[in-house]
Amino acid sequence: MLYFVATPIGNLDEITGRALEVLRSVDLIAAEDTRHTAILLSKYGITTKTTAYHKFNERESVDGLIAMLEAGKNIAVVSDAGMPTVSDPGHILIDAAIERGIEYTVVSGACAAIDALVLSGLSTRNFTVLGFLPERAVDRARYVEPFKDVPSTLVFYSAVHDIKKDLKFLFDAFGPRRAAVCREMTKMYETVTRGRLGDELDIVEKGEFVVVIEGASGESKLNSLSIEEHIRHYLEGGMPEKEAVKKVAADRKIAKSEVYSVAVKMKGSDGRS
Repeated sequence: MLYFVATPIGNLDEITGRALEVLRSVDLIAAEDTRHTAILLSKYGITTKTTAYHKFNERESVDGLIAMLEAGKNIAVVSDAGMPTVSDPGHILIDAAIERGIEYTVVSGACAAIDALVLSGLSTRNFTVLGFLPERAVDRARYVEPFKDVPSTLVFYSAVHDIKKDLKFLFDAFGPRRAAVCREMTKMYETVTRGRLGDELDIVEKGEFVVVIEGASGESKLNSLSIEEHIRHYLEGGMPEKEAVKKVAADRKIAKSEVYSVAVKMKGSDGRS
C-alpha cells in the first residue's frame, strides 16, 4: 500500500494517531527533506527508514518506489508540511501508481490552504488553491488571468523572500480586493493580517506565508454600461429583444420590467415599431 500522509504545518503536536501509526509501520518513508522529517520522527520515536523524494529527483525516484510497492512493500510519502502533492511532490508517483494498478490512500491531516482559508475570514463557500506563483512575470500574468473574474476565494502560497513582490503583483492583477496574509500558522508567532491588496500591510518577513484573496464579485463587466448600452450590446450581437431584456435584467439583478421600459424608449428613439 502507498500512503500520502499529512504532517504538521507548524506545531508538531498537530498530527493524527493514524498518521503516526502509518509512519511507524511502513517499510519506507519518502520524504521531501529527510532532515526536516527526522525532527518529526525523532519527537515520536519513529525509526522507519527514509529516502529523499523531492521535486529535483521526483521523476528519477518513481521507478524505484513503484518496484518496491510491486514487491509488496508499504511506503508513506510526506512533504515538509501539510498534505503531499498540494504544491509539493507526489503527483508523478500517483500517476505511476494508477497506471500500474497500485492502490494508494490518504492519511488526513493539516493543509495550509484550508487553515488559511478559515483564518482569513473570507468566504469558504467555494475556493481555488493556486499555490505558488510562477517565477517569471509573463508566466505569472498568464497563470492568474483565467481566475480574475471567478467568484471564488483564491489561495496563494508565498515564500519569505517573495512575499512583498507577490503582494504587489496580486494587487496589480486583481486590484484592491479584500485579502488576508497568514504567517507561521499553528506556531507561537502565528499572525493574520487582514486588509486590502494595495494597502501598506504590516508584515514581518519571516516564516512561510499563505495569501487569501476574495473572489470576483460575479457581476458582469457590462454592468458598467448604461442600461440602454447594455441592451444594445446584446441586440447588436444578434440576440432577440425579449432575450436581451431578460439577459440584462439577470446581469444587473433588477426587474425585467425596468429593463423593458428602457427598451421601449429605445425603440421610439430609433424609430422602430
